Amino acid sequence: MLSQKARYLISFQYSGTMYSGVMETPPHQATLGVQNYLEKAAEKLRPLVPVKFVISSRTDTGVHALCNTAHIDIERSGGKPPFSESVLVQALNRNLKHEPIRVLAARRVSDTFHARFSALSRTYVYRVVTGCSCPSDLPVFERNLCWVTQRGHLDLTAMQEAAGLLVGTHDFSTFRSASSELPAKNPVKTIDQLEIRPSSGFLMHHVKSSDLKFWELEFTSRSFLYKQVRRMAGVLVAVGQHRLDPECVKTLLDIRDLMAYPPSTIAPACGLFLKNVEYCEADLDTGRTEAET
Repeated sequence: MLSQKARYLISFQYSGTMYSGVMETPPHQATLGVQNYLEKAAEKLRPLVPVKFVISSRTDTGVHALCNTAHIDIERSGGKPPFSESVLVQALNRNLKHEPIRVLAARRVSDTFHARFSALSRTYVYRVVTGCSCPSDLPVFERNLCWVTQRGHLDLTAMQEAAGLLVGTHDFSTFRSASSELPAKNPVKTIDQLEIRPSSGFLMHHVKSSDLKFWELEFTSRSFLYKQVRRMAGVLVAVGQHRLDPECVKTLLDIRDLMAYPPSTIAPACGLFLKNVEYCEADLDTGRTEAET
């Protein structure tokens, strides 16, 4: 019997500390990417052809995802019907049980849907903690999940003033990475939303007499330049520490020169989380009901 190919949008999360990033790496590399483990889990589904995860949003070494997405095509042999969405999620998670990776959802989509190019926006959250005299002050369940700064608490008003200068459409050449793989990529990006707010750490209500304060910087755009979010976060934190003036953001945007980016300012990878990827509901609607396995 002829096999039937089915395309799915897969939503998944991971702690990025032990991976080289989300993208696939050569199998002989000491540290692999999240994609390597996802595709290894899919192998155990016994597809007719190997399953490739087409990732929507690249994250680098040490960066986490509350929800990243990818699309996959699965063909089953022997004329078997497509996996139901719920069974696919359960099977992939069963095969990923030894990794800090979890499939959140699967959804049947049309054969023309593309996880990367169909995305309307991406939202990242950057987490910062202040009030630490040394990194060991951080609770163990927060380690590798936020940027530990040691210059006192942040000036929220100054940061919000600086953030307002980043919102909108700008040439972000100064905020592109010097090691960018795509130097010719258009540096003009639109920041749709940028919010800075005090936050609470994981389970911090159980920690008594703590001087720790947590902060979240949330960025939304259709797309970002390589390491742009970490570079914007670093500048905003420097403003909050009074190392930079809020108006310096406008100067950095106007100069359009990556070499003008303040040295030793980029935020470390550990505090960055991909929060979600948004799609138009019409692009996700295939008009099909969930298939039976």
